Amino acid sequence: MSDFRTDLKHAFHMFVKNPGFTIAVVAALALGIGADTAIFSVVNAVLLKPLSYPEPDRIVQILLTGPGGEGPGASATKLHVWQEQTSVFQDVAGYDFGGGMNLTGAVPEQVHGVHVTESYFRIFGAKFVQGRPFTPEEDRPHGGNVVVISGGLWKRKFGSDPSLVGKAISIANLPYTVVGITSPDFDTDPVADLWIPYQFDPNTKDQAHYFVAAARMKPGISLAQVQAQLKLASLEFNRKYPGANERGGFDAQLLKDSVVSDIRSSLLVLIGAVSFVLLIACANVANLLMVRAAGRSREFAIRAALGAGRARIIRQLLTESVLLALTGGLLGLVLGMTGVRALLAISPGDIPRIGEDGAAVGLDWRVALFTFGISLLTGILFGLIPALAASKPDLSSSMKESSKGSGSSLRHNKMRSLLVVSEVSLALVLLVGASLLIRTFVALRAVDPGFNAHNVWTAEMALNGPRFEKTAGVAQVVRVGREQLNAVPGVITASVTNSMPLVGGFGLPFIIVGKPLNGPSTGGAGWMAVSPGYFDAFKIPIVRGRDFTDNDTAGSQGVAIINEAMAKEFWKKDEDPVGQQIIIGHGVGPEFEEPARLIVGIVGDVRDGGLNRNPGSKMVVPLAQMTDGLTELNSKVAPLSWVVRTRLDPHQMTATLTEQLRKASGGFPVARVRSMEEVVVRSTARQDFNMLLLSIFGGSALVLAAIGIYGLMAYSVQQRTQEIGIRMAMGADRKRITRMVVWQGMRLTLAGVAIGVGAAFALTHLISSLLYGVKNWDPTVFVSVPLVLSGVALVAVWLPALRAAKLNPMEALRTE
Repeated sequence: MSDFRTDLKHAFHMFVKNPGFTIAVVAALALGIGADTAIFSVVNAVLLKPLSYPEPDRIVQILLTGPGGEGPGASATKLHVWQEQTSVFQDVAGYDFGGGMNLTGAVPEQVHGVHVTESYFRIFGAKFVQGRPFTPEEDRPHGGNVVVISGGLWKRKFGSDPSLVGKAISIANLPYTVVGITSPDFDTDPVADLWIPYQFDPNTKDQAHYFVAAARMKPGISLAQVQAQLKLASLEFNRKYPGANERGGFDAQLLKDSVVSDIRSSLLVLIGAVSFVLLIACANVANLLMVRAAGRSREFAIRAALGAGRARIIRQLLTESVLLALTGGLLGLVLGMTGVRALLAISPGDIPRIGEDGAAVGLDWRVALFTFGISLLTGILFGLIPALAASKPDLSSSMKESSKGSGSSLRHNKMRSLLVVSEVSLALVLLVGASLLIRTFVALRAVDPGFNAHNVWTAEMALNGPRFEKTAGVAQVVRVGREQLNAVPGVITASVTNSMPLVGGFGLPFIIVGKPLNGPSTGGAGWMAVSPGYFDAFKIPIVRGRDFTDNDTAGSQGVAIINEAMAKEFWKKDEDPVGQQIIIGHGVGPEFEEPARLIVGIVGDVRDGGLNRNPGSKMVVPLAQMTDGLTELNSKVAPLSWVVRTRLDPHQMTATLTEQLRKASGGFPVARVRSMEEVVVRSTARQDFNMLLLSIFGGSALVLAAIGIYGLMAYSVQQRTQEIGIRMAMGADRKRITRMVVWQGMRLTLAGVAIGVGAAFALTHLISSLLYGVKNWDPTVFVSVPLVLSGVALVAVWLPALRAAKLNPMEALRTE
């Protein structure tokens, strides 16, 4: 213990004596460790923290499998089958991801409402500050208008009224009795303001997938047992409903894995990238320590002569490096927690589990332990090489050398050169990754979305209540709203849709009348409903046939428009789909299947699922001709979207447009008011976020590598001053000296580039899922990045080379 105190005291003395060196090392480490801490705090919140529900490892998401892969989804009939699997499940619940619901009254407000089955609150362990969850009777048809509200809504909208339970609140101008108020800490995904029971008919034949299902496994049941039971259940379902689940099955995964599945790879790539930056910073610090250790060779030789063993010298040097690292780590922890706020400010906002405005991301024992652990490891990592090198002093030569010239040993130079080669190779891997994401960024910006987003105003309106479960009620509001909006000065055209571009949508099976069937339907395609004016609002071209008109109403011939992708997929080149008939919704359920529709037009393709997804087949129907079953479903799962093309900046017209819509709907509010250009930007936000961060890390790596190369060559020139003087005295001209120094540095660079290219080829497949329009082995990137890195390195070695060439031979020969 006394030796340890002595080492610490000596380390503190050395740091105070060399404040410039100390500040440089601590600052470099603080930035590297701080960046690692910031990224890890997000990883901790998203991937490492357990879900906030009781026994979260017993909650699974039930999945549908098929030829195209697997994913969450449920129909009422499938839910009933899963609820019967009582040998493995304690409870099974259905729930959707919510949409707008209108709290009506004196001050109308659209809130986020979620439909659930009564077992939802048991599965997720909801606590209630007042009242109770739904009863099984309330979750059956005609179970009454009941609602559970969140603690946050209770406080914000109702002033924490202690007598609210048992009273009615107005939702879509209908009274709903509040039966329970959840605790404010009930953390759900999706976040909800209120919950309403589904009230499924137990005898329904509904096969539409418009919600998801989760289940709580019985104690002692494993995920493998659940998966095996679900395979048997899928066979049972296929026997009960032939054709409804053709070529598909059931599966399950832990809920946590389902929640984070689409963000896991991005976060792991980012923490790997920022760790590379930290390693490069460590290499630079190790080089600084080796220079410093070289200058202390006489000190170590004297200590060895006085009896200090090699282990004692190593321990002293490791104590110094670890102390530096822990100091840098402490400062890095502060920088990381500050930096993560800036990180979340530029995040795409769709990272799961981070809470509102990143509230769930913060300092806890995992983040603190990670920072301590990485600081300790970093201290050992960058301190061990200099310690091993310095602990083998040549006593006779070291005692004779002055401190200035003692660091030129071949062993020291080899180690420092190896560190520089490592820096270059790590920097090249990061620069390749960043360049691939930049190419993705450029490729996405070059994609034609199939519509014109300029000067298009959008807003969502939830039409809930019995009146809007019938198509006629919705059609009337849409007709009046379009008339009022089109009369506003500055409006070119207004329309309504239930599925906006770039945000996904619904899918339904269909039959082409007159064509033979290979199964229960001809195929499946995306489906959406629009009012007249939709294609004009987005400037989507009518390729053939006609657009919808105000005459396409419930009492007229059923019509449909398809896109070019559907025409190419389901009709031969010499066939014209216009004039043929399709039946939409066959086999989904009697409330969704439609009479035959006449195809009246073909429109250009639109990228509905995102700019990085090719357009799929799409069927479009007039909103006024939707079946009542589809209208009722739509009122529950998704608000309608108003789209208005304007002559002015859309934001300047928000107040006027929203006021007209309130009048047309009888006082309903609108929400999520955005320009379509903002929707487009939002659709690529995650790719942009990944590109920005990796570019920052790659740029930092490039600068650090350049500093490392420059530092090595500058030190090498200093140590070889006498040698250079002798060469010049023997006739070497300045050009030869410059070439000698440049070649020495570029050999290290080229070695690092060669290693880095090989590593990049091996590692870039890890980011292939983040790329679009570029291969992970893109030749342009793998040629340009090594050239850029080599060019930067050439500048870094040229400066010390010029200095060497300008040496005065006589002064150089007098240098010790």
